[in-house]
Amino acid sequence: MDHSFVLHIPDAELESEPLAREQVLSGTPEVTGKVVWESEDGRQIRGIWQITPGVVTDTEADELFVVISGSATIEVEGGPTLRVGPGDMAVLRAGDRTTWTVHETLRKAYAINL
Repeated sequence: MDHSFVLHIPDAELESEPLAREQVLSGTPEVTGKVVWESEDGRQIRGIWQITPGVVTDTEADELFVVISGSATIEVEGGPTLRVGPGDMAVLRAGDRTTWTVHETLRKAYAINL
């Protein structure tokens, strides 16, 4: 978008973002999301992301996010275990290898720098 905007995150419609089979460790989690802004060079992305309960692995980008609803435990390989829920802000470092245990469908607003 080329202008300022407001988006009500809890009601935003999201699109399917299928997980790679090797990322799923337990359950049948489904991921949806929506990019709401991206810089011209593609190095900054802002959006909304949601995942249903299950256990998945990921390799993170440089990301700041705020949980809107739901809860999860994020184990950072060689680092802390983060417990996140509504209103929590978290920062993940580029290259962090994580295991997400999603307890309740989690929706977050995020800002990624590549």
